[in-house]
Amino acid sequence: MRAPILGAIASRAIRAGFDVLRFNFRGVGGSTGSYGDGIAEIEDVDAAVGWMARRDAPVVGIAGWSFGAATALRWEARSRTDLSYVGIAPPVTSPLTQDLPEPGELAPARRTFIVGNCDQFVDADALARYAETIGAGIIRYETADHFFVFRHERLADDVVASLMP
Repeated sequence: MRAPILGAIASRAIRAGFDVLRFNFRGVGGSTGSYGDGIAEIEDVDAAVGWMARRDAPVVGIAGWSFGAATALRWEARSRTDLSYVGIAPPVTSPLTQDLPEPGELAPARRTFIVGNCDQFVDADALARYAETIGAGIIRYETADHFFVFRHERLADDVVASLMP
């Protein structure tokens, strides 16, 4: 939740007029609970989106980074939502979390993935192929790694532009 990437995105989104909610998954930081193999954490996304939906401002999209991006997309599949989505470097497959949803599990929605070609944890080509199968856009940063070092402002601009209605 306090990663510099997420701070830059939250700041840029607030400047663009979005309401923003950042949260830790169960068992991370000061949150309660324990790791649920990437399955129970879908409930965390559901609770966060539900909390935002009860506010006066409409929920226009969801974004996540790495594990958070993968979990948010699995939440989209389970809920069959059409919310806009931006996934920053989610692993298509990983021993640490569940695979991304099959194309037929997702309702039609505007989706964008952002990945660095030098990502040390995510296969950028595999993510590009996955994006194509679900009709999502992909933004590739030629020399960026998983942490988008020295690219946080550009990344924040791309996330916000992808979420704009």
